Formats: sequence, structure tokens, C-alpha cells
Amino acid sequence: MPARPVSIFSLCGTGLVLGTLLFAASLTPSLVPRAPWIQGLLGGFCLACGYGLGVLLMRAWRALELPALPPRAHRLALLLGLVACAAAVVLMLRWATAWQNRLRALMEMPVIDSAGPWTIAALTLATFAVLLALARLFGWIRRQLARPLGRVMASPSAALLALLLTATLFWLVGNGFLAQKLLQSADEIYAALDEVIEDDVPAPQAWNKTGSPQSLIGWQTLGREGRRAIAAPPTAAQIGEATGLVALEPLRVYVGLNSAETPQARAELALRELQRIGAFERANLVIVTPTGSGWVDPESQKALEYVLHGDVASVSVQYSYLLSWLAMLSVPEYGVETAQAVFTTIYDHWRSLPRTQRPRLYLHGLSLGAFNSDQSHDLYQVISDPYQGALWSGPPFNTPTWRSVTAARNPGSPAWLPTFGDGSVVRFTAQKNTLDEAPTPWGAYRVVFLQYASDAVTFFDPQSLWRRPAWMQTPLGPDVSPDMRWIPVVSFLQLAFDLMVAVEPPKGYGHVYAFEHYADAWASLTTPLATSAALSSASGISGTSSPPDWTAESLRLLKQRVADADASGTTEAAAH
Repeated sequence: MPARPVSIFSLCGTGLVLGTLLFAASLTPSLVPRAPWIQGLLGGFCLACGYGLGVLLMRAWRALELPALPPRAHRLALLLGLVACAAAVVLMLRWATAWQNRLRALMEMPVIDSAGPWTIAALTLATFAVLLALARLFGWIRRQLARPLGRVMASPSAALLALLLTATLFWLVGNGFLAQKLLQSADEIYAALDEVIEDDVPAPQAWNKTGSPQSLIGWQTLGREGRRAIAAPPTAAQIGEATGLVALEPLRVYVGLNSAETPQARAELALRELQRIGAFERANLVIVTPTGSGWVDPESQKALEYVLHGDVASVSVQYSYLLSWLAMLSVPEYGVETAQAVFTTIYDHWRSLPRTQRPRLYLHGLSLGAFNSDQSHDLYQVISDPYQGALWSGPPFNTPTWRSVTAARNPGSPAWLPTFGDGSVVRFTAQKNTLDEAPTPWGAYRVVFLQYASDAVTFFDPQSLWRRPAWMQTPLGPDVSPDMRWIPVVSFLQLAFDLMVAVEPPKGYGHVYAFEHYADAWASLTTPLATSAALSSASGISGTSSPPDWTAESLRLLKQRVADADASGTTEAAAH
């Protein structure tokens, strides 16, 4: 029989070699800069995966009775391999600081003096120890089950059944008990936070504000994110100051989870509130699907209202208290159910109005909001009377329309910024505005995807476990490190961790979308067909409140004025 693998302190030497290589590879950069504690956790998972693969490899080798080195030669080979791997780890830890700083420079983040090698090493070993203990517990339970089963059935059948029973037990404990308890605790915590009424966000008094004394929706029922969304700037005065034109006061409706019992009831309440404040008399109406926690991105809302000179009403309905990834894991159907109820209720009323007396209708969502907004309706529901378009920013990697359009992109266009067809229906944009580069003018129905190449929420790819993602082909995105390399298993784990810290970069990178890029997207999306030619010759900030009249120069001036107002604290003061 071939010699068994040499163990070091009861560990598989081959597993340690492969695990150490994967740990070293995990130090290479990915989409988001990593703090030492994140790198330590990631390194522990990579070390454990490599170790497990090494163990499986040796077991398969023995089971196939393939030739093996003599014990002494095997020990020497492992020793040399471990020494080489240790040297590789030391070198990679030294290079990690430079890799992280090059990525941070792309995102305009301050440089770091050290990647924190001691923190990384300690957390890597601790994480590996926990994962190894769980794996060994799994193996011990499997063996305990296999023994009695082997007395009543053939050994291969007993081993397989014991494996299935152990896996089921771990699944029930992990997913059915621990996960449920954790999600229940998270739900209670976030529900309590949602009920907190902050002193610096006073209830509105104007009749056309949700939560006012005249509103159909109580201020207390809006939830923390809803109250912030209603109180956020800009006001008509701020819009007018930035554009040089008389502006309208933007209308916003928000319905919290506690505002009504069911998704359908909340959708109907949103419609009645829209009717109460005269939202359907505005030139534009936007259904904004919030993220999992009920958050509406203020950067997008602000850009929308500046670009449309306040002549817009928006409506949002909360479906969860939890962060988006927790909401997706716990009750993913709630977001889709609510989005469908809201769209159907508002769309049916909208299409019942005379075509010449109804607002232009748009959809919007960020992150999980984009995912749910995309699934809020189907083609057959709207094909006879389509709404005007949608802006979906940072769409998750499993968003149906985004996936299908990206897969069918024009040959030669990069996956991180595709072109699709003639550009008359679907366009993509990022930090650099590319919406005006399509060879064909916009059609009547439009979809804009705003996405950054460094956004792991959009570009996480489960298949990166075994193959290079399309977006990692050269040329890479402008905010993706040129040092990034695809490494089987490791890249998958890197992107999984990037998902959890995607909001750590500054505005304009990762999963944090900036006002100036939203402004470009909204201006292009909402430019009416009848005025497209006339708008191209306009200059400066001038015109009437509707339709939009934006050019590259006027948008540049708007962005500068809003940035100056933000820097001086004018906008922030107005929010309170």
C-alpha cells in the first residue's frame, strides 16, 4: 500500500502546503481595499479551503492506489514545500502594503503604512483553527453514525448514508437553528433602531409632506430611514439657487413597514398619499424601491430633484428593516412582493389617466432595490402602455435584466461597461459618463444601468470559483487594480468578502454611488424625445423647469454648485 501522508502535529502536510499557498494568494488585491481584520478572516478561509483540498487530494490518491514516494523522501519533499510556502507568505505580506496602496490610490483613499501582518497572521490562524475544528467535528459525527449503520448494511452504503445524515444535521443546526436565531436577533435589533425618532429630524408641518398633520401616514410609522428620506434636502430654494431658475418643491411619499399591515395595503396607502398631495399633476413620477433596510440613497434623490428642477414626485415603500444582504438571506420574497404590489397599484392608476394629463413614469432602485424593482413587473404587463424608463444603480449580480443584457452585450465591449444593441433602449455608465456615446438616439423607453467596475455587489460571480469572470479580462475597469489576478477558489472568496465591505470605499467607488454620476444618468434618462436635438445646442443653466435642459457644461456647473453648497454645510443644515 502507498505510504500515508506525513502529518505534522496531526495535520496533513500536503494540506498545509496547499493551504499556505492559497493563504499567500489571498493577499493579492481584489475589488475593495481590505483592513487587516478582513484580510485575516479571508486568509483563514483560504487556508482552510486549501488544507481541505489537500486532504481530499491525498485521500483520493490513496484510494486509487497511485504510486507514492518512500516515507523519507515524502517527508523531505513536504519540508521543502513548507519552507518554500513560508517564504512565499513572507514575501506576499511584504508586497501586500504596496498592493493595497495602489488600489487605495485608484479610489482616492489615503495610503497606509502597513497592511498589519501580525493582525493578519493571528486572525488567519484563529479562523483556520475554528474551521478545522468544525470539519473534524463533522468527521467524528460521521464516523459515529457509520459504525452502527455498517452492522445492518454494506459498508459503502453505510458510509454514504452517514455522510448524508451528518450533512443534514449540520444544515439543520446551522441554517435551521443558528441562522434563524441570528436573523431573529438582527431583526429585533434593526426593528428597534427603525423605531428611534431622532431629535434632529423633526416632523414636517407642510400639508404636502408625508408625516405632516394632514398626511394619511403617521410620522412615527415611517421608520428611521423613511423619516430621513422625507426630511432630506434639497428644497425648492436650494434647487433654484443651484440652477438659477424658479423651482418647485419636490414631492416625496414614503410608507413604512408599520404604516399598514400588508404589502398591498401599504401600496394602496402610497397611492392615496400621492393623490392627496397632487403627485400625478407633476411632470415626473418615480417609483423608488429602497434597499433592504428601507434606505433611499440621498445622492440619487438629490440628483433627481435638481435635474428635474423639483418638478417630480417620488414614492418609496419599505419592505424590511434588515441590511440588504440579510434581507436577501432571510425573506427575499418580501422585497419582490412589495415591489410588485407598489408598481401594479401605481401603474394601473397612472395608465387610467389621459395620456396628455399624466406624468412621465420612471423606476429606480439601488442594490437590492434595483433587484426588486427589476422584478416588480413583466413585459406583458406594460407592453401596451410602457412607462418611460428605469435607472438601476449597483444592480446585484443576480438581477435578471442586468444578467441577460450583460451576457448579450455587443462583441468587444467590456463586461464592466457593456454596450447593448444600438443603444436606443439600454445603456450603461460609470464614473465617466458614456450615455451620450451611443450611435443611435434614445428611444421612447429607456433603461440606464449605473455601475462601478469596483462594485462587488454587481460583479460578484459564483463561477469565479473555477473560471475567470468576464469582467476580469483586459482591459480592466479604471477603478480596478492592475495587480488583480484570477486565482481559482481564492478569487471567489475574495469577492465574497468584498461583498460585505463594498460600502467602505468613498463616494464614486465600490458600492457607494455619487451625486455627479447620478446627475448624468438622470439627465440622460429624462430628456424627452421631442427636445433632444434642441438640448444639444443649449449652454449654461437656463430654460424652464420641464422638460430638462441639461448639457455637459450645465451639468458641470450644477455639480460644482451643489458640491460647494455641501462643503459649506448649506445642504446639511437644510436637512435638519
